[in-house]
Amino acid sequence: MDLNFSPDKQHTLNSPVNISGTGLHTGINVDMSLRPANPGFGYQFQRIDLPGQPIIKADCDLVTDTSRGTTLEDNGAKVSTVEHVLAALVGMGVDNCLIELNGPEIPIIDGSSEPFVEIIEEVGVVEQDAAKAWYSIDTNITHYDEKKRVEMVAMPAMEYKVTTLIDFNSPVLGPQHAGLKKMSDFKNEIAPCRTFCFLHELETLLDNNLIKGGDINNAIVVVDKPVTDEEMSRLAKAFRRDKIEVKSEGYLNNLELRFPNEPARHKLLDVIGDLALIGYPLKGHIIANRPGHSTNVDFARKIKHYIRKNKHVKNIPLYDPNQAPIYSTQQIERTLPHRYPFLLVDKIIELTDKHIVGIKNVTFNEPFFVGHFPGNPIMPGVLQIEALAQTGGILAINASMSGEYDTYFLKIDNCKFKQKVVPGDTMIMKLELISPIRRGIVEMRGTVFVGNKVVTEADLMAQLVKRS
Repeated sequence: MDLNFSPDKQHTLNSPVNISGTGLHTGINVDMSLRPANPGFGYQFQRIDLPGQPIIKADCDLVTDTSRGTTLEDNGAKVSTVEHVLAALVGMGVDNCLIELNGPEIPIIDGSSEPFVEIIEEVGVVEQDAAKAWYSIDTNITHYDEKKRVEMVAMPAMEYKVTTLIDFNSPVLGPQHAGLKKMSDFKNEIAPCRTFCFLHELETLLDNNLIKGGDINNAIVVVDKPVTDEEMSRLAKAFRRDKIEVKSEGYLNNLELRFPNEPARHKLLDVIGDLALIGYPLKGHIIANRPGHSTNVDFARKIKHYIRKNKHVKNIPLYDPNQAPIYSTQQIERTLPHRYPFLLVDKIIELTDKHIVGIKNVTFNEPFFVGHFPGNPIMPGVLQIEALAQTGGILAINASMSGEYDTYFLKIDNCKFKQKVVPGDTMIMKLELISPIRRGIVEMRGTVFVGNKVVTEADLMAQLVKRS
């Protein structure tokens, strides 16, 4: 991804782009167009070949089949094998896209996301004038399917990352794992990885008149049992080839593996594509043991339900005490003129040109507890606002171009105190610029969190004044 790519802004395509190919299971040739869309649009599919050109939202609640890929159905229309194109959009940082197609299935091309990544790169990705509302996973969300022996968990993390583990109890395809630590690695590390299946699955699919668009080059076929000449001949006929053979390592004669753990990486690709159906961009670590489309979608529904239930706590900053701060107390003292006992921010854990997150550990030893409700110590609301203002002052000073500045309060609006702050609480203070800084005037929206609860919020206005 571009070094200037802002993960906190929404993005779409610079212009429409087209790709054509055959659907893996239907065998129908489909023309597909990825088109720019407005902020908040998300991912939506449109069947332009059907009366009324119905639209199907990329939503896990609209999934009707996961037997061989993920199928969405709504408004009397369906679209199949959506996971590879959705993974490409997520992996390339595209938040809003209309996917037009004139058939029932996304083209399989080579069985990976790489062809879709290539056409996205062809037209480019553009930033939109809208903030990206990440949902930070704040607790472990688990899913277990005893019958399929699948375990999945979403854990708190600073970024969206995924780990997959597979084990098919096969002598050829042994246990494998794959990991994606940051989404900017998707293009090179995950996108090229092709779908795979076992030969015995292939025979079942052929018997059921599926994989009509199958080609020996759009899937990795694992052969872990002896195959007769008759079976080989049948497969050659199905794939319109003169001859098919099994290589020594147990794969049909398709291309060489692109990575030693290509199957595990493709499973990771599928997880990203299927979890795009949650409808919210995530910050969290997904660990998936033996995942498949049905369990991916079940897990997506579980996460979506959790987010809806906890919507009021969306966008809570994640505080990891083990992570080194961006500003320590000593660095804060070099920026702000405040000192003990009036320095009310201990460290800064996030800082961009648009937002900041600071930490204040509230202890029983704070001097204001001596006189503020002895026997029932509560942090005064005005000092919570002061702590917000000091944190916002660092954001404002950091955003100034040059020289040394102080910040002075001008106005407080929409101030609300929703919960008490008491000794032992850790205040997480988040401030976001409401508008760009102009003529030294800084407008910020401030929120104080304790755990996943909003305790205080206010709109603050301050002025940057250059030190003489």
